Amino acid sequence: MVAGVNAQNGAGEHADWPVRLHQRLADVERWSVPLQAIVRKLARNEPLTLEDGMVLFEHPNLPELGALANEVREARFDRQAFFNSNVHINQTNVCVLACRFCAFRRGPKASDAYALSVEAYVEDVGRYAHAVDEVHSVGGLHPEWDVTHYEAMFRETRQRYPSISIKALTAVEIKHLAQRSNLSTKSVLQRLKDAGLTSLPGGGAEILDDDIRAIICNGKESSAEYLRIHREAHEIGLPSNCTMLFGTVERLEQRLQHMISLRELQDETNGFQCFVPYPFLPDHTRLPEAQLSTGSEILRTIAVSRLMLNNLPHIKAYRMNIGDHLAELALQYGADDIDGTVQKESIMHLAGSTAPLDHNRSKLARLIQDANCVPVQRNTTYSRFENYVPPAPVSRRALPMAQ
Repeated sequence: MVAGVNAQNGAGEHADWPVRLHQRLADVERWSVPLQAIVRKLARNEPLTLEDGMVLFEHPNLPELGALANEVREARFDRQAFFNSNVHINQTNVCVLACRFCAFRRGPKASDAYALSVEAYVEDVGRYAHAVDEVHSVGGLHPEWDVTHYEAMFRETRQRYPSISIKALTAVEIKHLAQRSNLSTKSVLQRLKDAGLTSLPGGGAEILDDDIRAIICNGKESSAEYLRIHREAHEIGLPSNCTMLFGTVERLEQRLQHMISLRELQDETNGFQCFVPYPFLPDHTRLPEAQLSTGSEILRTIAVSRLMLNNLPHIKAYRMNIGDHLAELALQYGADDIDGTVQKESIMHLAGSTAPLDHNRSKLARLIQDANCVPVQRNTTYSRFENYVPPAPVSRRALPMAQ
């Protein structure tokens, strides 16, 4: 188990992290003048305002911003960085919507459309069951599937592989199933939980601003519906992650309001486990007016997320989207989690991701160690932790030089 685990709470963070942070930020004068008022707020664990967030986004010294985010991260977790052993299985690419940023969606008559039967899905899980403890499943809004399809899928998976947790379905998928099943979204969530659903992955938040949503994902759930469905999940004991897709057509103020909306819901429910900010990947999609996020902007957004979301424990450097190199850097800019082994993934890779899919625990652990962090394997709900020491690299015999 993680050293000092008795001093940590259920999220893997130090229970006294606000005290630790106050001590780490006691010397306000070591920060540049534009940041000093924000540092004082952080030391008091006082939520930052949208105006504070704009100061952070516009601060010219990115390494200093990263150092401040890292102070918060280390107050909560020291140098621990979390990962898990998981696989992504996207159950269908058939979708009744056509979001402009999505390279994954297919119409039902497309030559490469697919929809996994319950048995095919469970068989796919079985291919990875020896190496994972989580299956992560999101997909399209299939025009014919209702809640009973997913109940059967989750129940059969849990019966055959009881040690594997199921993190599945975004808010819009829950809304779609409710409409197809003539049920409330809360009833759908309860039925899926009873069938074996462990948590919600949090995808589909995009930007919680309905003007932006009308441009990039018209027809999806509204901002209020996304928040309501996650509130309902938390109320019945289903934890969730939350996300932010940035770099489409939104303004910085809208990114910050997105974070504040999530923070306010977290104040009510304490059900969010992890925030996952990831940039728009432009390849092969239908949003030519989108902005393109540089590596610096990605690191800045991760750092700002850590500072704005004071009540949300984990910030993920989603390597399936940003790649291994930036994920490693992000562990020094406020992120404490890099997701997992993944093994198989379609949505991000169809959108242009080149992140490798062949990582095992040893490769992830070495990535974390290269960032000067301690690899910690976690479970889906951040309630079980174990330090992971990768095996030593196999030594190679060198041939003697020719005389």
